[in-house]
Amino acid sequence: MSKLKKINIAVIGATGFTGLDLIYLLSKHPKVKFINLCATKNLGKKISFFDNRIKKKLPKISSVKNINWNKLDLVFLSLPNGDAQKIIKKTFNKNKKLKYIDLSADFRIKDPLVYYKNYKIKHKAKNLIKHSLYSISEFNKKNIYNYRIISNPGCYPTSIQLPLIPLIKKNLISSDNIVIDSKSGYSGAGKKYKNKFNYKNFYDSTFAYSPKVHRHICEIDQEIYKITKKKVSFSFNPHLLPTFRGILSSIYVTGKRKVNVNKIRNELVKFYKKTKFIKILKLNSELGTGNVIFTNNCEISVCETRIRNKYVIFSALDNLIKGAAGQAIQNMNLLFRFSETLGLK
Repeated sequence: MSKLKKINIAVIGATGFTGLDLIYLLSKHPKVKFINLCATKNLGKKISFFDNRIKKKLPKISSVKNINWNKLDLVFLSLPNGDAQKIIKKTFNKNKKLKYIDLSADFRIKDPLVYYKNYKIKHKAKNLIKHSLYSISEFNKKNIYNYRIISNPGCYPTSIQLPLIPLIKKNLISSDNIVIDSKSGYSGAGKKYKNKFNYKNFYDSTFAYSPKVHRHICEIDQEIYKITKKKVSFSFNPHLLPTFRGILSSIYVTGKRKVNVNKIRNELVKFYKKTKFIKILKLNSELGTGNVIFTNNCEISVCETRIRNKYVIFSALDNLIKGAAGQAIQNMNLLFRFSETLGLK
């Protein structure tokens, strides 16, 4: 564990769904000291006004303009896509020891043209992409220290890559025709979810969207190839559920010749044996999001289907924690050599 007593942090985008979960979890973390909590509105208000779970006395909401960047060790950015890159570009050389954890998509995509194609935003900090690392924590424990900008993955891609990448890497499943069906609580769309999804009976219905092209597809493609060196053919369909938080991904795969369901499950057990937050359930276990809500855990179940050599892998996590704030803290713990589970048990 690191000998650092405490690190000075700021949270920019403090009052969104993810920002509030982040601050709540960090308020119990023994190794952080809050210096700034920033937002564009409600300046001067206490953070407990937005979330009464937060009992610790913390700085009041202030503007980014008030930050003394030289006093900080780490900045969390929980902002709309396009905003974090502007702030990082302006401040990157002000304090060369300062590190950033960005929870938006700004540094997830290595190719600025692919980023523009999917997000319709011209990247304002292309020269800083080389200083960034896309980090699902379980895959980056050995090299995260070499980067100043840590890009937190999307919540859907986290639930998908955790079960898929070890199996593709070991060549246990076919790389063709993988079908991914993911369902998420509406908090994944942020506080302005009603502007993005205005269909009838919002709180009483399930809604399928983006059937052909979804922003997260390029992220999943990029990372699977980076780690496994294999191109994978998959379809991805997201759905919105009438529940606030949680993701359940159902991933339909074909086993390679002479690979049975036990071998697939055993590989996941072996791969995640030394990890704290990935839980591989017993074979053919039914799975929902109930156990993972408000935790940094991801539960994975490998199941047989009635078709020979066809399997479905269920993956469940809390989109605001393991899919966002919790993974950001896990990345922080790795980055500063704290115990990986600190503040997340």
